[in-house]
Amino acid sequence: MKKWLFIVLLLLVVKVNAQTSFVFELNCKDKNTQENIPNVNALFQLEDSSFKAKSNFSGKIFVKLLSTEKFNISMDHGYYDSESLAVFPPKSISEGDTIRKTVFLTKMKVKMLNEVVVLAPGAVQVLFQSEKLSVSDFEILPNGELLLLAYPKRLDKGSELLIYDGKQVLQSFKLKENPKELIHDFRGNVHVVCDNGVYGIHREKSNIGISTIDKAYYMKYIFPVVDTVQSKLFFSNFNPNYPAFDYLAFDQLDSSYSKIMEIKDDLMMELYRAEYKWVDVRTKLWAANKEIETGIDKEIWVGANYFTNTVYYKELYAPMFRKNDSIYVFDYYKDLLFSFDSRGNKLDSIPIFHHYQPKQTGWKRNLLQDEITGEVYAFFEKAGICSVQKMNLRTGVLGDKIQFEHKYVDKIAINGGRAYYIYRPFESTQKKFLYVTQLP
Repeated sequence: MKKWLFIVLLLLVVKVNAQTSFVFELNCKDKNTQENIPNVNALFQLEDSSFKAKSNFSGKIFVKLLSTEKFNISMDHGYYDSESLAVFPPKSISEGDTIRKTVFLTKMKVKMLNEVVVLAPGAVQVLFQSEKLSVSDFEILPNGELLLLAYPKRLDKGSELLIYDGKQVLQSFKLKENPKELIHDFRGNVHVVCDNGVYGIHREKSNIGISTIDKAYYMKYIFPVVDTVQSKLFFSNFNPNYPAFDYLAFDQLDSSYSKIMEIKDDLMMELYRAEYKWVDVRTKLWAANKEIETGIDKEIWVGANYFTNTVYYKELYAPMFRKNDSIYVFDYYKDLLFSFDSRGNKLDSIPIFHHYQPKQTGWKRNLLQDEITGEVYAFFEKAGICSVQKMNLRTGVLGDKIQFEHKYVDKIAINGGRAYYIYRPFESTQKKFLYVTQLP
């Protein structure tokens, strides 16, 4: 028994002594430039063990190994694609020999992103400024660029439209007609409203197109549309000269109409109709003839032509907003915030009071919606100090006041948690600049 054990041990010693050691040199190079690559992580996997190594400044890895039939190497680097290599040492290798292998790594495809400016909450940045042009109005395009309506001295003299990406003016062209303002429809398309027409602005890649739209058609069929949810198209029959209107829904699948709710100022309507009692006989006869001709009540004819020109009349303000698949209507004349589902069915109503005592609070009948997040903000201005407060659409409660650095700001818009506004210092020769501030 001892004899056989001695023979086995002898054979093991012979086998171990038969293994020769050699040096393995791995050279890591860039596939395109042929330059050496340092700091390449290599994982050596042998038959019964594994270990890691890293290339030096010359891109080389030196390891001492015992003769083996095969071993694998897995390589990775922060700037190069991963690579693997299988090595088969020759059987005739001698003690102390060196095996050299070169591996070529391919650089990862890197996409350079545009510069992203991150503002601290409350910090103000001048987004657009010019020594020759003042900004009269602006709209944020769906691709993040800005459409600016600018003028050198007067809006009705030499006004221009500018496509601005936040750093430079990409395109500009002058308008032949006198522009009034920039507005966007429910699809997000921007339009320039002029005296005699409406022009649609189409931005496609590096080109910009302008299409003419009949103003009467636009104001009748496009402007009243508030938003769309699935197949429903929500719109209103609002008339600035009448103290009541309806919100309606049009189903594009079956071409059916449904009334969502009525907005009405009862006190204003009473005064509106009572104006008929105080006009002269000639006006009453004119209103009576109009009623016979059109079927519209004579009191409404008098109210629309006379009461609307007094200091007592105020246009109705009851905006509708969409957030996700829900519709929200602010009925300030009932002090309620109504919510509806995507089909126009009423879900709930909660009380709102932020419009009370406007002289004390500075409420300006202006709600702003962030087109990206869907959040709704209420705008206030008291003694020139401007601020916004986020609205909780579930409770109707306003959040903390966010005050702007500048006073008496012009048009304001909120997009992606940023507030954009136009401002010129009081009694200053500075042109009107476009500013942006990060909301907390």
